[in-house]
Amino acid sequence: MPQEKSRVGEIILGDNLAVLPEIPTESVDLIYVDPPFNTGRRQERVRLRTVADEAAGDRTGFQGRRYRSIPVGRQGFADRFDDFIAFLRPRIKEAQRILVPDGSFFLHLDCREVHYAKVLLDEIFGRRSFQNEIIWAYDYGGRSRKRWPAKHDNILWYTKDPRRYTFNYDAIDRIPYMAPKLVGPEKAARGKTPTDVWWHTIVPTAGREKTGFATQKPLGLLRRIVRVHSRPGELLCDFFAGSGTFGEAAAREGRRFLMIDDDPEAAAIMRRRLAFAEPVYREV
Repeated sequence: MPQEKSRVGEIILGDNLAVLPEIPTESVDLIYVDPPFNTGRRQERVRLRTVADEAAGDRTGFQGRRYRSIPVGRQGFADRFDDFIAFLRPRIKEAQRILVPDGSFFLHLDCREVHYAKVLLDEIFGRRSFQNEIIWAYDYGGRSRKRWPAKHDNILWYTKDPRRYTFNYDAIDRIPYMAPKLVGPEKAARGKTPTDVWWHTIVPTAGREKTGFATQKPLGLLRRIVRVHSRPGELLCDFFAGSGTFGEAAAREGRRFLMIDDDPEAAAIMRRRLAFAEPVYREV
């Protein structure tokens, strides 16, 4: 018996290379993927619970009270590939196939592999389909004493058709002017359009948005992509879905979503996080 389809979304636990061929050609309006970055190390996050402990506490809280951290879980994955581009190639080809004619594809990486990935995307989508390299800049974490600290990611935007694609200019969230007195009160109140450099904090360690997933991206970043590059009711896909941030961004903005990941922990996080949207869940 065919499985009932959610009117809002679907979460699939399985290898994306096995699932993507099942998706009909030209049926997805917007794709965003945040694959492993090939950092060469294990990406891991330990979930902690804090309890009051004046004698053996390892951190200080409100009014000097002492608290002790207790590990309650560990989530992570090995982020190492012998040939990262060979890993991406068949998946990107499937992404290009399933995109609608005016659809967009976003690939989120960092400086380690983005230049190789751009050559791959030029090959699959065509060089004329490249629209932007968006720099997501943040200011958090350690500071190297041997080189300039790396505090940005790279997001490549390609379109199926270089002449026809969705770009909702009026849906762009505006940002404050750095010198509002120089532009006058009307412009200052309206704010200015962001450039291809997006300043946005990472997900705060103690923030309500935090899921415990090792490489979770901030919701505000992906809501901007969803609002500007898709329309209400359209189908959005992330086949390296992780914690499901893109799915939540889609649902909150009135879009449908298809989330695919082969990590059972990621699928469990998504099912909890996206429960408000009542998605269909299946394993392949």
